[in-house]
Amino acid sequence: MNKDELKKKLTPIQFKVTQEDGTEPPFKNPLWDFFEDGLYVDVVSGEPLFTSNDKFESSCGWPSFTKPVKEEAVVEKKDTTHFMIRTEVRSAQGNSHLGHVFTDGPKPTGLRYCINSASLKFIPKEDLEKEGYSEYKELFD
Repeated sequence: MNKDELKKKLTPIQFKVTQEDGTEPPFKNPLWDFFEDGLYVDVVSGEPLFTSNDKFESSCGWPSFTKPVKEEAVVEKKDTTHFMIRTEVRSAQGNSHLGHVFTDGPKPTGLRYCINSASLKFIPKEDLEKEGYSEYKELFD
């Protein structure tokens, strides 16, 4: 999908975050304090990224996860913008900017994948089959 098509498909904040490496405001996004069971997928490509099983309350104002649903679901890149050195997280297939990963998370991984709500679409566990993600149902049994 080209940029013009994506601008029509996505909201302005979804486009800014996923395509222009933007960041949504902390605590002013729909998923930072959302804890229902289900799968989080890339809003652009639909590829599975994270599950509610690995989501935790980090008090940072963005959804936080200890790990991706599969290691190969995300790509990590060095980010030296804003006078910092961080590790950017992008979706492997869609190349959407998701957020960053930090080493201040809980055990067992010690990681905190700090992800923009705007880059995610939530699929409730009861809708996984209907939405084409039936292979992930077993993660919630």
